[in-house]
Amino acid sequence: MSQQYRFRPLGSGVALSEAYDTALLDLDGVVYAGGHAIVHAVESLGTARAGGMHLAYVTNNALRTPDAVAEHLTELGVPADPADVITSAQAVARLMADQLPSGAKVLVVGGEGLRVALRERGLVPVESADDDPVAVAQGFGGPDLPWGRFAEAAYAISRGAVWFASNTDLTIPGARGIAPGNGAAVEVVRIATGAEPQVAGKPLPPMHRETVLRTGAKRPLVVGDRLDTDIEGAFNGGVDSLLVLTGVTDAAQLIAAEPKYRPTYVDRDLRGLLTGQPEVTEEDGGFRCGGWTAVVRGEALVLEGEGDAIDGLRALCGAAWTHAGDGSCGLDAGKAVAALDL
Repeated sequence: MSQQYRFRPLGSGVALSEAYDTALLDLDGVVYAGGHAIVHAVESLGTARAGGMHLAYVTNNALRTPDAVAEHLTELGVPADPADVITSAQAVARLMADQLPSGAKVLVVGGEGLRVALRERGLVPVESADDDPVAVAQGFGGPDLPWGRFAEAAYAISRGAVWFASNTDLTIPGARGIAPGNGAAVEVVRIATGAEPQVAGKPLPPMHRETVLRTGAKRPLVVGDRLDTDIEGAFNGGVDSLLVLTGVTDAAQLIAAEPKYRPTYVDRDLRGLLTGQPEVTEEDGGFRCGGWTAVVRGEALVLEGEGDAIDGLRALCGAAWTHAGDGSCGLDAGKAVAALDL
């Protein structure tokens, strides 16, 4: 159902939980933020599961182990087994094991999730560049990761160690707002060494490979809040996606998206799994969804009508993406977005 260039969000005559066999759900910004469940997430996921949809939790956050993530989800009211959790730590560990001999020493800059994943692949985590590691594995280590860990990575890389990163998300959502992610930490080491890491996490193929191998999904739907990881990862993997507006992406960013960042579907939150999706239709030079019509006038996007604000956003995407073609839309969408009050 995916397409290389999407010029409007697609519709679905049945609930997405019926149209797809597996939801590949991002965690931060989709299921929870700052450790607390996002509104409507628990009940929506419970209903989707009860209806037969397999739920898999796919996260670029390499800090925690699958056991810890599954325990946290269960505490929030979303029953999950460790096997339901796929992390970028697992993806980078597989990538490294494909290139390194069994028993190879790996300097770890990150948390327990990365150490456990490396051990599962027969690699040996070490803590110092003086331990003669053949590689460096860098993943999100939480807000208390000591600055000295970056120095150890730089020392090891300068001595010839191969550098791997679980992911390069520049930010991560939390209870108090948006914080620096592993990508920001990777930049510290990049600046110090001039080196470039091999990266495993979303949106790159190693993460998609890990997810498919572990879930066995036949008709997967990627569900995420980020255009540059979740949605681009779905695009690269040739599968469909649902963007929810509970994380880092806002309406203006979505409207301006170039093709690789355009989701198949758009909804407020995870309740979108439980419903069909309305069609966005082209009418008289404009794009209509629900009670809204979006048109291009001069250098601006104009929105007219009333109804569900998400339908208005879908209509705006149709107008903006069609106008932009295979590029990014540069039209002024400020007034149109403000009218939606999302």
